[in-house]
Amino acid sequence: MSKYYTISSSNLLLRDIHDIIFNKKKIKLSDEAIERIKKSKAYLDAKLTESDKPFYGINTGFGSLYNVKISKRDLTKLQENLVMSHACGTGEKVPEDIVKIMLLLKIKSLSFGHSGVQLKTVKRLIDFFNNDIFPFVYTQGSLGASGDLAPLAHLSLPIIGKGKVTYKNRLINTSTVLKKFNWKPIKLEAKEGLALLNGTQFMTAYGIYCLLLSHKASYLADIIASISLDAYDGRIEPFNDLVHIIRPHAGQLKVARRFTKFLEGSELISREKEHVQDPYSFRCIPQVHGATKDTIDFVEKTIITEINSVTDNPNIFPDEDEIISAGNFHGQPLALAFDYLKIAMAEIGNISERRVFQLVSGLRGLPAFLVDNPGLNSGFMIPQYTAASIVSANKQLATPASIDSIVSSNGQEDHVSMGANAATQAYSLIRNVERIIAIELFNASQAIEFRRPLKSSDFIESFLKAYRKEVKFIKKDEILHDDIEKTIQFLKQYTITEFELFLNDYGIKVNLLN
Repeated sequence: MSKYYTISSSNLLLRDIHDIIFNKKKIKLSDEAIERIKKSKAYLDAKLTESDKPFYGINTGFGSLYNVKISKRDLTKLQENLVMSHACGTGEKVPEDIVKIMLLLKIKSLSFGHSGVQLKTVKRLIDFFNNDIFPFVYTQGSLGASGDLAPLAHLSLPIIGKGKVTYKNRLINTSTVLKKFNWKPIKLEAKEGLALLNGTQFMTAYGIYCLLLSHKASYLADIIASISLDAYDGRIEPFNDLVHIIRPHAGQLKVARRFTKFLEGSELISREKEHVQDPYSFRCIPQVHGATKDTIDFVEKTIITEINSVTDNPNIFPDEDEIISAGNFHGQPLALAFDYLKIAMAEIGNISERRVFQLVSGLRGLPAFLVDNPGLNSGFMIPQYTAASIVSANKQLATPASIDSIVSSNGQEDHVSMGANAATQAYSLIRNVERIIAIELFNASQAIEFRRPLKSSDFIESFLKAYRKEVKFIKKDEILHDDIEKTIQFLKQYTITEFELFLNDYGIKVNLLN
């Protein structure tokens, strides 16, 4: 397997990015990409030499200053001023994996040859990527419309020798890392600052990471819900293929068939039931979990289209002899997709907490709060509180960001997407879902022990055996925070590839990114 991934005209896919980031591959440009970058730059230089025509952001001011003409001798200063003045981010530090994806996606966008940048500028971004040098980027500051201006300004500062970077887990001045690698700051030329700052790479990097988290969390939610169903003495009939073929949403069918596979051979699911129906949080799992899966697939299509696009401005078309100022930096497609993803993933947490509530309610032969001697012991009473509080927080995070817009740049940028806010909200919300389904696993694994000596399926028993190495059965009250945290880490410990291999060991073949 090659240790390099070549940036070419081929589309980057979710599986590619997962492979690059988590298998720590280095990247390089294809010969074709190098020629496109050179051709675009040569065309722009020739155009500026032969014409005094104003081109937005190339030889004019920015935003509402678009009518201010800039002299040729000040074009480098114009671009450097742009990067420095727009580095106004604040808030929390963007996680390094997401910064690395930002670098990758900015390189990919510039490689199409519609941006007019120097080849050495793109190569410096590649240097940062390949050496795990992460510009310090903040979560707040982008309106998601003129691109992700503030975050991308912080991503770009190290190119000109300014700002801070994280290298080998240390926050250091860019000048220090440049000296270590014997690199000189890049002298930006016409259009380059704008090419670096205009773009949707902050939003899309968060989007890619959120998709990776969502695919895995959605699958884990299915596994954990199947444990809850067996522990609750639920019925398998609502997962019968006949039901779902007559309402054939793809996600719904997938979930129902997955549950049938997970629970195959379970003594619990096959025993005679005293009850005719289960609550919706069990009976309607295919419909709810499945709708979320369909949403994830839709969002993935949107984001994959975006990361394989040119999103800066103006766009340069050498073959057509055109330089066009337009709006590909506007994040509306992403903002709507993130809001949709937030709502869909919030529902995974919402229905999960309802199953937790049912498990601790003292129904169907289970002890109240899943502990012996309830009263003296509160047992699993309060983990449900915790799950409920997180579900409520997610309802607030799921409020659409895309319905808001605030006028900026003295009225020139009069409609913005707020897609960056939607992106960071989605990240926080999905992390919350991971915690909720971990609490469900904690409860379901406890509940199923009260069904012994009956067993669940071989797959579920194997999964629980691995889990029990980390978290033991609770016999009496103790500090449950520690066990919840261990459960969260148990679910987070595997990359998607490792998780697929883990499942394969137990006879479950799955491609989570397909």
